[in-house]
Amino acid sequence: MTDRLGDRLAAARDEGFVGRRGESAAFRALLASGRGAVVYVHGPGGIGKTSLLRHFARLAARAGRPAVQLEAPGVRCCEEELAERVPDRPDQVLLIDGLDDARAAREAVRRELLPRLPAGALVVLACRTAPPPSWRPDPAWQGLLRLLPLGPLDAADSRELLTRRGVPPAARERGLAVARGHPLALVLVADVAALSGAVAGTGPSPQIVRALLAGLLEAAPTPLHRAALEASSQVLSTSEPLLAAFLDVPDARTYFDWLRGLSVMEAGIRGVRPHDLVRDVLDAELRRRAPERRAALHRRASAYYQRLSTQDGDRGRQRAVLGDFAYLHRDSPVVGPLLEPVARGAAGAARLDRLSVSPGPVTGGELVEACTVAAIHEGIEAARLVHDWSRCPEAATYTVRGPDGVAAGFYTLIELGGVPPPGAPDDPAVRAACRWLDAHGELRGGETALLVRFWMSRDEYQAVSPVQSLITLRLTRHYLTGRRPAVTLLPFADPEFWERGCAATDFARLPAADFTSGGRRFGVFAHDWRRVPGLAWLAMLTERARAEDPSAVAPPVPCGPLRVLDREAFAAAVRDALRGLVRPDGLRDSPLLEARLVAGRCATGGTGETEGTGETGGAGGTGRPGGAGPEERVVALQEAVRAAAAALKASPRDRRAFRALHHTYLRPAGSQARAAELLRLPMTAYRRHLAAGVERLTELLWQEELASGGPDTP
Repeated sequence: MTDRLGDRLAAARDEGFVGRRGESAAFRALLASGRGAVVYVHGPGGIGKTSLLRHFARLAARAGRPAVQLEAPGVRCCEEELAERVPDRPDQVLLIDGLDDARAAREAVRRELLPRLPAGALVVLACRTAPPPSWRPDPAWQGLLRLLPLGPLDAADSRELLTRRGVPPAARERGLAVARGHPLALVLVADVAALSGAVAGTGPSPQIVRALLAGLLEAAPTPLHRAALEASSQVLSTSEPLLAAFLDVPDARTYFDWLRGLSVMEAGIRGVRPHDLVRDVLDAELRRRAPERRAALHRRASAYYQRLSTQDGDRGRQRAVLGDFAYLHRDSPVVGPLLEPVARGAAGAARLDRLSVSPGPVTGGELVEACTVAAIHEGIEAARLVHDWSRCPEAATYTVRGPDGVAAGFYTLIELGGVPPPGAPDDPAVRAACRWLDAHGELRGGETALLVRFWMSRDEYQAVSPVQSLITLRLTRHYLTGRRPAVTLLPFADPEFWERGCAATDFARLPAADFTSGGRRFGVFAHDWRRVPGLAWLAMLTERARAEDPSAVAPPVPCGPLRVLDREAFAAAVRDALRGLVRPDGLRDSPLLEARLVAGRCATGGTGETEGTGETGGAGGTGRPGGAGPEERVVALQEAVRAAAAALKASPRDRRAFRALHHTYLRPAGSQARAAELLRLPMTAYRRHLAAGVERLTELLWQEELASGGPDTP
């Protein structure tokens, strides 16, 4: 028998086909059953749909059921021509590829071709997207339609494919890391390796990027759809509200539904996300083609996350958004390696999702587990301290648990004033922290410092790990929500390793607070939240994440040096500010211009009434690292006073006090006698209401002073 070229090509394809054992077994079972079925193969461009259909054709031929292969545009021809190409035989096997670009062809297949095929026909359709929703509820399809989604190849099959294509061992592992199981990317890796002998770079090569983008982006019907796809590559998960912020549209439902329908996307409870290789491809092209747009997307995402992290309500959403925010820092040469589990995209997020943190301070058996972890890494004395601190209301220990329910790590937080808490154990870390706070902390009444006394992973101690990353994110949540500290003190067993990362996050080295415990010297770092409040801190991290030299981005100094006022001096300054509120230059010399509440408002852009895209580096406002000028500080103080007065007006029990304030200071009547006359009050009652109003206004401003990350903080 003559050896034909077609036979040799078919044999070469058969020999080069790798993987898809589950899909092949399912197809063989359908061939053997003799029952009719419609198999719907779907997956992103380059995932191997065409190769699989060719493989199915060879399997059908071996089973004695020769297959007919069609391209989608060919099914729209006239009925007579189609009948010639699809013979009427009871065991017909029909393979139709390329339904992506022919919506009318897909409907023609469903409504015209399939109904007239024999009952035992086996039909395979290939498309990038899943079947339209209109197909699924149709009773006629029940029992006939078999969905066959295609994903990446596993590591073993990927390695075999590269081996069969002659990729040298030295380039093989690099190629596996670049392609991540994507069949087309693996083939292109082999081509690149054949040309150059190596697979260069830390991400997809330009050849791979161009080839994959051609198939991926052609499905975008409008520029906004393409922008949505590009934006999804910059964040861990894309929700509908986040997509609206990205695209600057009031309603992103159309674009979100389109993204969710793409096979290249994975849907989850928090939104959609692209396959890791697709994410890398899109990101690499966006970085090359439009770096400014990529930076703008990061700023918009950062502003969106900042708003979520400081809104009252869903604490679970606040916890999750910190991981999203951390992912934006994956490119940072300093912070990125320290958050490596987060920066690994979907795979890293999945590892973190398998960990959980105790909802509250632990006791009983969970506390014993934390003590055991402490004993392993820091000795029996550390375990005793963890146990003894659990008896103090100022301390709380939280455990990190793995999927097996066993403690994988823990951390202990202690609230401190200038002296150790009453009844506290004798702890060298607390002694050193309190000495520093007493000398340099300038804590006022109602303010506390937060000492992260212990933090460690059971298996990696304080090395970079998923447990360490989760603890870092949870500590950030403690800093930014709930009872926020004035200062955070964070000790490290290896301060030299963590020093660059701490400097990048504005945690300063404090040798005066170092301590020795269990024979080991710990180095301490600190951040003063009064000088750089939470939202200004997040904005600074965003700027540093995209800077070539993160150290060149100075911490924001919104209102010059801060003045730390005690409660009595603060109250006196409020009274003076009220008297000068409406006079030209009446607030020019106010001590409150250098207070924390004004600093927070300057850093976050005032009252937060204007929520921009965050493209100026703030949380949607006008804050800037270079500092606010005198006029901005005065405006911020006026807004703070008027916002507190508005809160009094909204409170029924404070309404009389507000009216006295209003006619005396906000819109002065000219004299107290005239104000009392307008309020129809005797002078004694007027003065009583005014004193109550001043006291309540001062209390509201004092609370913002103590907890200020700006007016938007919860």
